Amino acid sequence: MALHMEPYFKHHVFFCCNQREAPDSCCNNHGASRLQAYAKDRIAKLGLKGQGKVRINKAGCLDRCDDGPVLVVYPEGTWYTFVDESDIDEIISEHIQNGRIVERLKV
Repeated sequence: MALHMEPYFKHHVFFCCNQREAPDSCCNNHGASRLQAYAKDRIAKLGLKGQGKVRINKAGCLDRCDDGPVLVVYPEGTWYTFVDESDIDEIISEHIQNGRIVERLKV
């Protein structure tokens, strides 16, 4: 009999924080690491961090440089681009907290 296991995190968010040598484009040249740290802090302040809730992680290259900067939210597998803190706040509020895809940021 197979056991049904609940996911460890309700949402697992990976930010591409890859750094490439100039002149190649990369997510980190667009503030990805700074905004990943911002998202991690926001999730903690909202009480959404931890098992059964949300995990924010840095990732190496996610191979979507032309769409960058990017993050991906699992288990849905929804990809987003972002520019600033307000975009991150919208992704957290709409997708993470309310289960609604942010169409304008989806890639």
